[in-house]
Amino acid sequence: MSADEVFRGGVAVVTGAGSGIGEGIARRAAALGMKLVLADIASDRIEAVAADIRAQGGEALPVQTDVSDSSALDRLADAAYDAYGEVTLLVNNAGIEMLGHVWEIPAATWDKALTINVLGVIHSVRAFAPRMLAAGKQAWIANLGSIGSFGMMPVQTPYIVSKHAVLSFSECLALEMELIGAPITVSCVLPGPVATRIFTDAPAGNNPSTVDKHRAIMAGMLKDHGLTPLQAGEIILDGIARGDFWVPTHPEMAEQAAAARAAYLTGEHRPKLAEEARAILA
Repeated sequence: MSADEVFRGGVAVVTGAGSGIGEGIARRAAALGMKLVLADIASDRIEAVAADIRAQGGEALPVQTDVSDSSALDRLADAAYDAYGEVTLLVNNAGIEMLGHVWEIPAATWDKALTINVLGVIHSVRAFAPRMLAAGKQAWIANLGSIGSFGMMPVQTPYIVSKHAVLSFSECLALEMELIGAPITVSCVLPGPVATRIFTDAPAGNNPSTVDKHRAIMAGMLKDHGLTPLQAGEIILDGIARGDFWVPTHPEMAEQAAAARAAYLTGEHRPKLAEEARAILA
Protein backbone atom coordinates (compact mmCIF):
# COMPACT_ATOMS: atom_id res chain seq x y z
CA MET A 1 0.00 0.00 0.00
CA SER A 2 1.14 3.55 -0.70
CA ALA A 3 1.82 6.09 2.01
CA ASP A 4 -1.32 7.92 0.89
CA GLU A 5 -3.47 4.80 1.43
CA VAL A 6 -1.83 3.99 4.77
CA PHE A 7 -1.78 7.40 6.41
CA ARG A 8 -4.59 9.53 4.92
CA GLY A 9 -7.02 10.66 7.61
CA GLY A 10 -4.67 9.68 10.44
CA VAL A 11 -2.92 11.72 13.12
CA ALA A 12 0.85 12.22 13.15
CA VAL A 13 2.97 13.55 16.02
CA VAL A 14 6.42 14.76 14.96
CA THR A 15 9.05 16.00 17.38
CA GLY A 16 11.66 18.45 16.16
CA ALA A 17 9.10 19.55 13.56
CA GLY A 18 10.21 23.17 13.40
CA SER A 19 12.96 22.65 10.84
CA GLY A 20 15.00 20.09 8.92
CA ILE A 21 13.91 16.48 8.57
CA GLY A 22 11.11 16.88 11.12
CA GLU A 23 9.61 19.73 9.15
CA GLY A 24 9.99 17.74 5.93
CA ILE A 25 8.19 14.74 7.44
CA ALA A 26 5.44 16.97 8.84
CA ARG A 27 4.82 18.76 5.55
CA ARG A 28 4.75 15.47 3.65
CA ALA A 29 2.37 13.94 6.20
CA ALA A 30 0.08 16.95 5.85
CA ALA A 31 0.15 16.54 2.06
CA LEU A 32 -0.95 12.93 2.58
CA GLY A 33 -4.02 14.16 4.47
CA MET A 34 -2.88 13.61 8.04
CA LYS A 35 -3.64 15.86 11.00
CA LEU A 36 -0.37 17.09 12.51
CA VAL A 37 0.81 17.69 16.04
CA LEU A 38 4.05 19.63 15.72
CA ALA A 39 6.46 19.54 18.65
CA ASP A 40 9.63 21.58 18.96
CA ILE A 41 11.45 23.60 21.59
CA ALA A 42 11.35 26.57 19.19
CA SER A 43 7.72 27.69 19.34
CA ASP A 44 8.17 30.30 16.61
CA ARG A 45 9.31 27.67 14.13
CA ILE A 46 6.41 25.28 14.68
CA GLU A 47 3.92 28.15 14.71
CA ALA A 48 5.18 29.11 11.25
CA VAL A 49 5.04 25.53 9.95
CA ALA A 50 1.55 25.05 11.39
CA ALA A 51 0.32 28.30 9.83
CA ASP A 52 1.65 27.22 6.45
CA ILE A 53 -0.02 23.81 6.69
CA ARG A 54 -3.32 25.42 7.66
CA ALA A 55 -3.02 27.88 4.77
CA GLN A 56 -2.84 24.90 2.44
CA GLY A 57 -6.02 23.39 3.89
CA GLY A 58 -4.46 21.05 6.45
CA GLU A 59 -4.82 20.71 10.20
CA ALA A 60 -1.86 21.31 12.50
CA LEU A 61 -1.45 21.87 16.23
CA PRO A 62 1.88 23.35 17.40
CA VAL A 63 2.92 22.29 20.91
CA GLN A 64 6.08 23.81 22.34
CA THR A 65 7.98 20.84 23.77
CA ASP A 66 11.39 20.31 25.31
CA VAL A 67 12.01 16.59 24.75
CA SER A 68 14.68 16.61 27.45
CA ASP A 69 11.81 17.02 29.95
CA SER A 70 9.90 13.76 30.34
CA SER A 71 6.88 15.56 31.80
CA ALA A 72 6.76 17.79 28.70
CA LEU A 73 6.40 14.66 26.58
CA ASP A 74 3.52 13.51 28.79
CA ARG A 75 1.87 16.88 28.19
CA LEU A 76 2.50 16.53 24.45
CA ALA A 77 0.68 13.19 24.45
CA ASP A 78 -2.22 14.72 26.38
CA ALA A 79 -2.44 17.61 23.91
CA ALA A 80 -2.38 15.28 20.89
CA TYR A 81 -5.11 12.99 22.20
CA ASP A 82 -7.24 15.88 23.46
CA ALA A 83 -7.08 17.60 20.07
CA TYR A 84 -7.37 14.73 17.61
CA GLY A 85 -7.99 11.46 19.40
CA GLU A 86 -5.99 8.37 18.48
CA VAL A 87 -2.44 8.88 17.22
CA THR A 88 -1.61 6.91 14.08
CA LEU A 89 2.05 7.82 13.66
CA LEU A 90 4.66 8.93 16.18
CA VAL A 91 7.93 10.22 14.72
CA ASN A 92 10.67 10.81 17.28
CA ASN A 93 12.87 13.11 15.25
CA ALA A 94 14.11 15.75 17.71
CA GLY A 95 17.87 15.65 18.11
CA ILE A 96 20.97 17.80 18.34
CA GLU A 97 24.60 17.55 17.27
CA MET A 98 27.64 18.18 19.44
CA LEU A 99 31.17 18.62 18.07
CA GLY A 100 34.58 18.43 19.71
CA HIS A 101 36.99 16.03 21.38
CA VAL A 102 35.27 14.06 24.13
CA TRP A 103 37.47 15.56 26.86
CA GLU A 104 36.77 19.12 25.68
CA ILE A 105 32.98 18.89 25.73
CA PRO A 106 31.56 20.15 29.06
CA ALA A 107 29.60 17.73 31.24
CA ALA A 108 26.42 19.77 30.80
CA THR A 109 26.76 19.54 27.03
CA TRP A 110 27.20 15.75 27.20
CA ASP A 111 24.13 15.51 29.41
CA LYS A 112 22.11 17.66 27.02
CA ALA A 113 23.07 15.61 23.96
CA LEU A 114 22.25 12.24 25.51
CA THR A 115 19.09 13.46 27.22
CA ILE A 116 17.63 14.93 24.03
CA ASN A 117 18.84 12.34 21.54
CA VAL A 118 18.30 9.19 23.61
CA LEU A 119 15.99 9.82 26.56
CA GLY A 120 13.86 12.13 24.41
CA VAL A 121 13.06 9.15 22.17
CA ILE A 122 12.59 6.73 25.06
CA HIS A 123 10.28 8.99 27.06
CA SER A 124 8.26 9.91 23.99
CA VAL A 125 7.55 6.21 23.41
CA ARG A 126 6.76 5.79 27.11
CA ALA A 127 4.28 8.70 26.90
CA PHE A 128 2.50 7.59 23.72
CA ALA A 129 2.76 3.80 23.48
CA PRO A 130 0.27 2.87 26.24
CA ARG A 131 -2.53 4.79 24.54
CA MET A 132 -1.52 3.51 21.10
CA LEU A 133 -1.63 -0.04 22.47
CA ALA A 134 -4.96 0.53 24.22
CA ALA A 135 -6.53 1.60 20.92
CA GLY A 136 -5.74 -1.84 19.50
CA LYS A 137 -5.37 -0.45 15.99
CA GLN A 138 -2.55 -0.43 13.47
CA ALA A 139 -0.11 2.35 14.30
CA TRP A 140 3.49 3.27 13.60
CA ILE A 141 6.43 4.47 15.71
CA ALA A 142 9.51 5.78 13.89
CA ASN A 143 12.70 6.76 15.72
CA LEU A 144 15.39 8.83 14.02
CA GLY A 145 18.74 7.12 14.04
CA SER A 146 21.36 7.95 11.43
CA ILE A 147 23.75 6.40 8.96
CA GLY A 148 26.05 7.08 11.91
CA SER A 149 24.16 4.39 13.84
CA PHE A 150 26.37 1.91 11.98
CA GLY A 151 29.68 3.67 12.27
CA MET A 152 32.18 5.75 14.20
CA MET A 153 33.48 9.26 13.75
CA PRO A 154 35.86 11.32 15.90
CA VAL A 155 34.81 14.85 16.89
CA GLN A 156 31.16 13.76 16.53
CA THR A 157 31.19 11.29 19.43
CA PRO A 158 28.11 12.38 21.44
CA TYR A 159 25.95 12.22 18.32
CA ILE A 160 27.32 8.86 17.16
CA VAL A 161 26.93 7.35 20.65
CA SER A 162 23.34 8.58 20.84
CA LYS A 163 22.41 7.25 17.40
CA HIS A 164 23.81 3.81 18.17
CA ALA A 165 21.59 3.90 21.27
CA VAL A 166 18.50 4.91 19.27
CA LEU A 167 19.05 2.00 16.88
CA SER A 168 19.42 -0.45 19.77
CA PHE A 169 16.33 0.94 21.51
CA SER A 170 14.31 0.67 18.29
CA GLU A 171 15.39 -2.94 17.78
CA CYS A 172 14.36 -3.90 21.31
CA LEU A 173 11.09 -1.96 21.02
CA ALA A 174 10.24 -3.79 17.79
CA LEU A 175 10.86 -7.13 19.54
CA GLU A 176 8.67 -6.15 22.48
CA MET A 177 5.81 -5.16 20.16
CA GLU A 178 6.20 -8.51 18.41
CA LEU A 179 6.34 -10.35 21.74
CA ILE A 180 2.94 -9.04 22.84
CA GLY A 181 1.40 -9.25 19.37
CA ALA A 182 0.80 -5.50 19.15
CA PRO A 183 -0.36 -3.98 15.84
CA ILE A 184 2.34 -1.32 16.10
CA THR A 185 5.10 -1.22 13.51
CA VAL A 186 8.46 0.14 14.64
CA SER A 187 10.94 1.73 12.23
CA CYS A 188 14.42 3.15 12.67
CA VAL A 189 15.02 5.98 10.21
CA LEU A 190 18.60 6.30 8.99
CA PRO A 191 19.14 9.69 7.37
CA GLY A 192 22.21 10.37 5.30
CA PRO A 193 23.11 13.89 4.14
CA VAL A 194 20.02 16.12 4.36
CA ALA A 195 20.05 19.92 4.27
CA THR A 196 19.23 20.78 7.89
CA ARG A 197 20.41 23.20 10.60
CA ILE A 198 21.94 20.45 12.75
CA PHE A 199 25.61 21.32 12.15
CA THR A 200 24.96 25.05 12.07
CA ASP A 201 23.26 24.86 15.47
CA ALA A 202 25.72 22.41 17.00
CA PRO A 203 27.58 23.58 20.11
CA ALA A 204 31.33 22.94 19.90
CA GLY A 205 34.09 22.01 22.29
CA ASN A 206 37.20 24.09 22.90
CA ASN A 207 38.97 23.34 19.62
CA PRO A 208 37.35 25.46 16.88
CA SER A 209 39.90 24.42 14.25
CA THR A 210 39.02 20.74 14.56
CA VAL A 211 35.30 21.51 14.61
CA ASP A 212 35.56 23.68 11.49
CA LYS A 213 37.38 20.88 9.67
CA HIS A 214 34.65 18.43 10.63
CA ARG A 215 31.96 20.81 9.44
CA ALA A 216 33.82 20.98 6.12
CA ILE A 217 33.56 17.18 5.76
CA MET A 218 29.82 17.32 6.39
CA ALA A 219 29.37 20.22 3.96
CA GLY A 220 31.15 18.23 1.26
CA MET A 221 28.88 15.23 1.81
CA LEU A 222 25.84 17.46 1.64
CA LYS A 223 27.03 19.05 -1.60
CA ASP A 224 27.64 15.67 -3.24
CA HIS A 225 24.72 13.63 -1.85
CA GLY A 226 22.34 15.99 -0.04
CA LEU A 227 18.56 15.86 -0.10
CA THR A 228 16.10 18.57 0.83
CA PRO A 229 14.08 17.91 4.00
CA LEU A 230 10.93 17.49 1.93
CA GLN A 231 12.61 14.89 -0.31
CA ALA A 232 13.79 13.08 2.81
CA GLY A 233 10.31 13.26 4.32
CA GLU A 234 8.76 11.59 1.29
CA ILE A 235 11.32 8.77 1.30
CA ILE A 236 10.91 8.27 5.06
CA LEU A 237 7.10 8.13 5.04
CA ASP A 238 7.13 5.73 2.09
CA GLY A 239 9.44 3.40 4.03
CA ILE A 240 7.38 3.59 7.20
CA ALA A 241 4.20 2.90 5.22
CA ARG A 242 5.78 -0.24 3.75
CA GLY A 243 6.43 -1.46 7.28
CA ASP A 244 10.21 -1.38 6.87
CA PHE A 245 12.29 -1.45 10.04
CA TRP A 246 15.33 0.06 8.31
CA VAL A 247 14.33 3.31 6.61
CA PRO A 248 17.40 4.96 5.02
CA THR A 249 17.21 8.16 3.01
CA HIS A 250 20.26 7.01 1.03
CA PRO A 251 19.90 3.21 0.59
CA GLU A 252 23.27 2.61 -1.11
CA MET A 253 25.11 4.63 1.53
CA ALA A 254 23.31 2.71 4.29
CA GLU A 255 24.13 -0.64 2.70
CA GLN A 256 27.81 0.28 2.46
CA ALA A 257 27.87 1.47 6.07
CA ALA A 258 26.12 -1.68 7.32
CA ALA A 259 28.47 -3.93 5.34
CA ALA A 260 31.50 -2.08 6.69
CA ARG A 261 30.16 -2.42 10.23
CA ALA A 262 29.52 -6.13 9.78
CA ALA A 263 33.06 -6.70 8.47
CA TYR A 264 34.50 -4.64 11.33
CA LEU A 265 32.62 -6.67 13.96
CA THR A 266 33.16 -10.12 12.51
CA GLY A 267 36.85 -9.35 11.96
CA GLU A 268 37.22 -7.89 15.47
CA HIS A 269 39.25 -5.06 13.94
CA ARG A 270 40.62 -2.05 15.77
CA PRO A 271 38.82 1.24 15.06
CA LYS A 272 40.41 2.94 12.07
CA LEU A 273 39.93 6.41 10.68
CA ALA A 274 39.26 6.64 6.95
CA GLU A 275 42.26 8.15 5.19
CA GLU A 276 40.24 10.94 3.57
CA ALA A 277 38.87 11.94 6.99
CA ARG A 278 42.34 11.76 8.53
CA ALA A 279 43.72 14.07 5.86
CA ILE A 280 41.15 16.73 6.67
CA LEU A 281 40.95 16.38 10.46
CA ALA A 282 44.65 15.91 11.23
